[in-house]
Amino acid sequence: LPEARGAPLVLLYLLGLRVLAQVSHRQLLSRSPAAAGPRDFSASRARGYLDNITAIGPRTVGSPENEVLAVNYLLEQIRGIERESTDAHKISVDVQRPTGSFSIDFLGGFTSYYANITNVVVKLEPRNGAEHAVLSNCHFDSVPNTPGASDDAVSCAVMLEILNTLSKSSESLQHAVIFLFNGAEENILQASHGFITQHEWAKSIRAFINLEAAGVGGKELVFQTGPENPWLVQAYVVAAKHPFASVVAQEVFQSGIIPADTDFRIYRDFGNVPGIDLAFIENGYIYHTEYDTSDRILTDSIQRAGDNILAVLKYLATSEKLAKSFEYRHGSVVFFDILGLFVLAYPARVGAIMNYITAAIAIFYLSKKVLQPKPRAVHNLKKLLTAFSLTLTSWVCTLVAVLMVAVFVSIIGRALSWYTHFYVSVSLYGTAAAAKLILVHMLAKKFLYKNVNEQYLGDVFFDASLMIWSIALAVMTQMGLCSAFICTLWVSFPLFTKLMIHKEFSQKGATIKFIVMYMLGMFVPYLYMLYLSWTVFEMFTPVMGRSGTEIPPDMVLAGFIVIFTMILSSYFINFIYLVKSTKTTLVTLTTVFVVTLILVCSGIFFPYSSDAANPKPKRVFLQHTSRRFHDLDGNVVKSDSGIWINGFDYNGISHITPHVPEINDTIRTPCEEQAPFCGLPWILPVHFMFRFVKNWYLPAPEILPRSPIDFKLLSKKLMPLNSVRLSFEVSGPSHMSLYMRPRAGSALSRWSLGDGMPVASVGGDYFVFYSRGLHAAPWHFWVELTAPEKHSDGIVSVAIAAHYFFGEDQKSPQLYALLERFPDWTFSSGWSCTYDLFVF
Repeated sequence: LPEARGAPLVLLYLLGLRVLAQVSHRQLLSRSPAAAGPRDFSASRARGYLDNITAIGPRTVGSPENEVLAVNYLLEQIRGIERESTDAHKISVDVQRPTGSFSIDFLGGFTSYYANITNVVVKLEPRNGAEHAVLSNCHFDSVPNTPGASDDAVSCAVMLEILNTLSKSSESLQHAVIFLFNGAEENILQASHGFITQHEWAKSIRAFINLEAAGVGGKELVFQTGPENPWLVQAYVVAAKHPFASVVAQEVFQSGIIPADTDFRIYRDFGNVPGIDLAFIENGYIYHTEYDTSDRILTDSIQRAGDNILAVLKYLATSEKLAKSFEYRHGSVVFFDILGLFVLAYPARVGAIMNYITAAIAIFYLSKKVLQPKPRAVHNLKKLLTAFSLTLTSWVCTLVAVLMVAVFVSIIGRALSWYTHFYVSVSLYGTAAAAKLILVHMLAKKFLYKNVNEQYLGDVFFDASLMIWSIALAVMTQMGLCSAFICTLWVSFPLFTKLMIHKEFSQKGATIKFIVMYMLGMFVPYLYMLYLSWTVFEMFTPVMGRSGTEIPPDMVLAGFIVIFTMILSSYFINFIYLVKSTKTTLVTLTTVFVVTLILVCSGIFFPYSSDAANPKPKRVFLQHTSRRFHDLDGNVVKSDSGIWINGFDYNGISHITPHVPEINDTIRTPCEEQAPFCGLPWILPVHFMFRFVKNWYLPAPEILPRSPIDFKLLSKKLMPLNSVRLSFEVSGPSHMSLYMRPRAGSALSRWSLGDGMPVASVGGDYFVFYSRGLHAAPWHFWVELTAPEKHSDGIVSVAIAAHYFFGEDQKSPQLYALLERFPDWTFSSGWSCTYDLFVF
């Protein structure tokens, strides 16, 4: 088979499938939404709600914008909806302001305390009431300095319109629908905890739908469901008009490699309620930035989300299974959409049986082939195992080689060159991976398989790939991974194709007919893998811009590209042995790689963009901090003030230094070894994601907040078993962080927070995140420590940081001036804070 009809045809085939997969992601959004009738979801009305919520501005917990303006707006709209509702329904409204605490293993583990935060809760039920309910959850608060249109105002707007639509229907529901507009999700899931553990309506909830965002608009992905409630997935399958769901996303998200979490965790862990987690995932570059504005969310996205969620809520609210949801807990479920057209879903136990049967059939086929004819069985087995080993070797060599390129790019300071130009990553790492794979097999063909029949080699390497996928299928199924269905596709379709065209495989000089038949047989797994890869890269590429300074993003992305290259090439490796020469293809790939590498090294691909239509900003956090360190007698032994600067990606501040020259190596942040968390005012315990060589402490004048923190030791009480109880009172702004480190010989045994058992963070120190709404009482808590009889240098170091995220204390003149100097391709979020360390 001449190369002109071989490798280029394969590349064109993959390119065509890639385009088809990309088009399928956008096909539903390209359709204009149908005009909404009186009982249909109206995206235009929902957009009106969205515009009004975001017009309030950033809605940080504790601010008047969040606790008063947003709440009043929601109540006003809800009352208007209530007035226009039909007699078939009854609407009840409650404003909940809970106080509580809990521990969570997210971000290395910490404890959360909240006081007087706000939930707006609406119950829509039949006129005669309902015993059971389904919950729909959104959050109206936002992170500081951002309008939070996608995260999560658009979801609250969708919920308001769904409430409006359902309330005007003359059809009575069987169960209640509870709409929770939660006012403190960005404070790490506090409001959902206050609702599910304290609100009287929570006891009636049998299932929930959580509306979230990891991007701005696009299609909303079902990325978590259950646990152990296949009927919920089936409800989505039956009801959703524009499905987009993947158990692969669920297993990736629950693995913890994405630094994020949602209220799904709270309802699952603290309420024991099953649910569905949906999130917008497109354009995550501007998630949690000032660019997350309502005008960037397409009306089509709002319509599509509204159609889906309204349909699923109506289905659940009229389902007999909702009332008996706990009777249907019987294992996990495999689910995935087919190009956004429909969802396939089946119980995981059924999937396991299918997987094992598929793997067994493939192994049986391979065994039968190897053993016939019997005199050549050993020879056949040796050839198959050699091809198997060589394929795995080529994968390992490819992964190592491409990761070495990624390391080199990172070392020379060119990481994230692909952040704004994704094609750069494909041209750099994709071509390197493909070239390395081809090179290894070219060398094997030339030296190891010299004078061996080409058709025989193509057949053997096809079987080797089939063997690899069969083993992977069995292993993943044994591990209980629902994502093993992908391996089923990669075993069943190629095996069926091989059986259909087995004569062509053995013919001398394969023809175009063979290539066409072969590619048609591989169409389904290759198209689905490209469709899935587009989803993965759409989610992960933006995440690399906010994943901290510890993880080299080029290595992560290069690893993903190599993995997908290996998968997509697995059944095309045999073409290397079928074609007469792959030199032209290898030279072309190598040339593209070398040229791209030179351009990357030259710095021509700037990572960030300030393009108004499609910004891809660099994230930088600045805290104007005043620190005081006290000794055991309460005397200040050290104090300083400065602007603490953290870049949220691997590049640190290297691209910003030319614009602000004083941010350089001379002001690296020192670690105060004797203090918990290095004596720095972390708002959350994310210290393990950042290296000290990549954050800075620029000297600045002391800040004097108009509302300073007040931290008091109320009492010190001796307890049994050599324990000491310290009781504290704290008053301060809406956000504070508490850090504790027992001194040598002491141990923290109990406290009044969470479930009473202290939870240490990564590194061994203890972290407590505090937030409050308006008019909260002073925070009281106690800790108990076991201590040695002699503890002249104290038993515990306690530090408290006060964070001013809004109001007159938020930004000092010096912070304002520094922020103005940052380039327009950055998103610079700044606030003031104080830090006090005490020894007791």
